[in-house]
Parts: sequence; structure tokens; C-alpha cells
Amino acid sequence: MNDVKRICLWSGPRNISTALMYAFAQREDSKVFDEPLYAFYLANHPEAKFYHPGAEAILRTMDNKGSSVVETMLSNHDKPVLFFKHMTHHLLDLDRSFMSKTLNIILTRNPVDMLPSFDKVIKNASLADVGYKLHVELMRYYEKNNIPFVVLESKRLLLDPEGQLNKLCAFLNIPFDKNMLSWQPHQRKEDGIWSKYWYSSVHQSSGFAKYKSKKTPFPEHLNPLLHKCLPYYNKMMQKAI
Repeated sequence: MNDVKRICLWSGPRNISTALMYAFAQREDSKVFDEPLYAFYLANHPEAKFYHPGAEAILRTMDNKGSSVVETMLSNHDKPVLFFKHMTHHLLDLDRSFMSKTLNIILTRNPVDMLPSFDKVIKNASLADVGYKLHVELMRYYEKNNIPFVVLESKRLLLDPEGQLNKLCAFLNIPFDKNMLSWQPHQRKEDGIWSKYWYSSVHQSSGFAKYKSKKTPFPEHLNPLLHKCLPYYNKMMQKAI
């Protein structure tokens, strides 16, 4: 299959990246992969393995070498469409040239919604942990190297799943499949071993949840990080479909 489409989703944490992975898993022509660079990130970040839940098991069971993960991604021919869900911060200093051979999606979420959710699992997060600055750096890399990309925003996707997925499929040059809009509530075999820490909501879902604005006040201790994130988020929103 020389015409395999390799899709890389570059997401920040506590987004709807897992739901989007589940959507692509409903397609007969597709196979999905959950965060294949996670172990590389944990092995090469000076501190992450000490505060990411399940880090020891991830390091023990997954490929720790970024270049070989990329080689595996580019050599896989299992299905006509391969969907790789990634966290942007997992890239670290990995050579990004492989992205010219993949279809790239940046998935972002308003930090007003995201940061309180992330704070429940990982305390004292840094700008590097949450991905906004890295997303903008990716955008600049794509633009400099003439690599096509698309920006998805989670609220827009939740408000209009069919419309946004139609636009996304048009960018990817694949037909929209209505099966992407729903799934059975359960774990998937492709889920990473960290799913028990992060995926409880999507395991109980049967499709993209309706967007709900947060009722609780934004935590005051997260304001400094919020002010760092917002300029990057706003820059991405200028490109969002």
C-alpha cells in the first residue's frame, strides 16, 4: 500500500484527542495508535517519569527510542488510513522532518477549560507540560517548510461534530464516514496502558459529548499559567477550521 495515509494528531493533554482516536477507529479503512512516543518522552524528560501515573509500566512495555518509533510509523501498511494520536510535548527534540510524510492535525482547547482538568491529575504544571507554546512552534515549522496542516479546536468539534469532521476529512482527502460520530461505550484494545488514569469519560461515552461550559470558578492558582497559554491559543485560533 504505497498510498497509505499516515495521520498525526498533535494534541495537548485533557483534550478530546482520545474521542477523536475512537472516531477514526470506527472506520473500516483505518487503524489507530495511541501515543506511540509516550515512552520516548518519559525516557528523555528529566522529571516526567516521576509524576506521570504509570510511567514505569509505560517505559517497560513501549519503545523508548524516538527514531525507531518514527521508523515504525512510516513503515506500517496495515490499513489505507493510519491514525497516530500524539501529545505534542512528547516530541521533545525529536527530528521533525518525518512530518513531511504525514498528514498533520493540531488539536487545541481553550486553556480556561483545559487547565483545571489537567490540574486534577498533575499539579504544578508548566507551559511545556500543556502544549500551547509547542503547538505554535509546530505551526511555524509547518509554514516554514511548506507542510500542510489543519487546526481543530475542541469546542467547535463538540458543537458540530459532523460539520467539523467533514472539513477534517476534506483536508485529509478521505471520504467522511458517519460511523465516526458514534461508538460503543467501552475500552478499546488500542488504548495505552495509561487509559485507567485518563480515559474514564471516553470509556463511558458513545460519541462526542455535548459541549458544556464550566460552572465552577477558574482556580486562582492557575492564573499565571493561563496568562502564558492564552496568547498561543489565540494564535492557533486564527488558523482553526
